[in-house]
Amino acid sequence: MASPLRACRQFASSILRQGPQSSRRLPLPTTTANAAYRHATIRTAATPKAVTSLSSSSSRFFHTSAPRRADGDQPPPTDFGALDVLGNTPVPSTAIDVCMSDGFHLNSGARVLDGAGVLLVGGEAFSWRPWVSRGEKRLLNAKGQWEVPNDSLGLLGLLWPRPDLLILGLGPEIRPISPELRRHISSLGMRVEVLDTRNAAAQFNLLATERGVNDVAAAMIPIGWKEGVGAVW
Repeated sequence: MASPLRACRQFASSILRQGPQSSRRLPLPTTTANAAYRHATIRTAATPKAVTSLSSSSSRFFHTSAPRRADGDQPPPTDFGALDVLGNTPVPSTAIDVCMSDGFHLNSGARVLDGAGVLLVGGEAFSWRPWVSRGEKRLLNAKGQWEVPNDSLGLLGLLWPRPDLLILGLGPEIRPISPELRRHISSLGMRVEVLDTRNAAAQFNLLATERGVNDVAAAMIPIGWKEGVGAVW
């Protein structure tokens, strides 16, 4: 019996000998060649199905729609109140409740009025008038920089350990502080943050609650301050 490969070669040669004008089908010469031909045809015909099946099976890995949840299988709502880590922390008594034109209203119920500023140190509140030694109600130097006498912050030099941050509230607007004042605060081992009084009060309330009143101090003048006039209401 002829081998399948030899039979296929004989069959192909017989087709070529017929020429392009032959339109009739030739029977396969042997059973072996017929089987080999059917096997080749089945493999060729199966190839597109195999590719289609692979494409369909792999496409599921690129499906981006979220799966449907069964009824009653929804996640619980987020309680943002539970995420407030400071929610149960008591507010310091020196926290500022209200910034007034001529003073401050503290959480303890105490008030600093009559145009005075406030110095908040170690859980205590002190009336603060840094302009008194100058004899006039001015806080700006000749260069337009905010500057107070070094001795107006003398209380901070008596503390030990000192707060590591001093928040300055400069009134209704923010201005640069003088290099001399910045150097003096730095010599006390403290960092300084300069803000307008409203934002300074909010920052002090937050940090004093979070870190404690011994780590944060504040010195602020009223929001109604006008240079040369003082705090007006």
